[in-house]
Amino acid sequence: MILQSITLLNYKNFESESFNFDPRINCFVGNNGIGKTNVLDAIYHLSFGKSYFNPITSQNIKHGEDFFVIDGKYEKDNKDEKIVVSAKKGQKKMIKRNGKAYERFSEHIGFLPAVIISPADRDLIIEGSETRRKFVDGVISQGDAQYLRDLISYNKVLSQRNSLLKYFAANNTHNQDTLDIYNSQLDDFGTKIYQKRVAFLQEFTPIFLKRYQVISNSTETVDLVYKSQLEDGPLIDLLKQSINKDKFTQYTNFGIHKDDLLFQIEGHPVKKFGSQGQQKSYLIALKLAQFDFIKAHIGQSPILLLDDIFDKLDESRVSQIIKLVDEENFGQIFISDTHPERTEEVVKEVHQSYKMFRL
Repeated sequence: MILQSITLLNYKNFESESFNFDPRINCFVGNNGIGKTNVLDAIYHLSFGKSYFNPITSQNIKHGEDFFVIDGKYEKDNKDEKIVVSAKKGQKKMIKRNGKAYERFSEHIGFLPAVIISPADRDLIIEGSETRRKFVDGVISQGDAQYLRDLISYNKVLSQRNSLLKYFAANNTHNQDTLDIYNSQLDDFGTKIYQKRVAFLQEFTPIFLKRYQVISNSTETVDLVYKSQLEDGPLIDLLKQSINKDKFTQYTNFGIHKDDLLFQIEGHPVKKFGSQGQQKSYLIALKLAQFDFIKAHIGQSPILLLDDIFDKLDESRVSQIIKLVDEENFGQIFISDTHPERTEEVVKEVHQSYKMFRL
């Protein structure tokens, strides 16, 4: 799969701009604030229908304008594919494939697999469990459409159950029959999601551990630990047991929406005990493992987006990663950096075709 070209219209800081890409390595270089990351984010947008950095659609429209368009031309499986993402203030965003709009955005997920490595990834360490759940869900969903459908269904039922709990509190009432229906549906979808998350971590963790050792060139022990309330028993039982607490808080306190992924180094949280360098290596290993997992499951290399990679690692480690990319035939890569000479020097080491874009 190759992204051949992209055209941006009123997207973030771009009024109108087009880029034609090299099938291997593409580097966007220039000072901070001129739009390097925005180009990478537009590519991410084509794959996921949303920005990696700002999921609020209207805030991705150029200031003073009322719409944006991202037009990408791909070559995939020896066929031309045209993907257009467009949004207008006050209207629903649209994603079109070869001129035909998707009825559900979820149908597009996984069609153009992509992995981004960015300084913003640090949110995975410092933010709450929701951020890490989204990471897990994002990796699994790119290769498992049924998982994404189950997740969407679970969240819809969860919202309905929470609304019912608020209704109970506001009207001093209780309807067990309706509650039982929601409990049964949450148990059905939640159990499937839990089982797939467990299976995912069993496969993903060894890949991650191998990546970390290569990147860090170290001997410290790291781990990923999946925590779920469903370890304590079937969700249907947990929901029944917690009904009094749920009615008091007007919120569903048990379920896979409470799961977390613990990042550990030497048995302790990376957030508290990992050095800055260890945290950076941890995150990059996590994202390269994501790349490996997706490639193994869908049979093709995702597009790899390396945003401001030198901000995360020293030049020797960046060079090591670029060489890994070369050795393992990663596919198409997009890099952003503030120093053209530094970037070109590292890219030349891999003896692949490349293109430099000075913004």
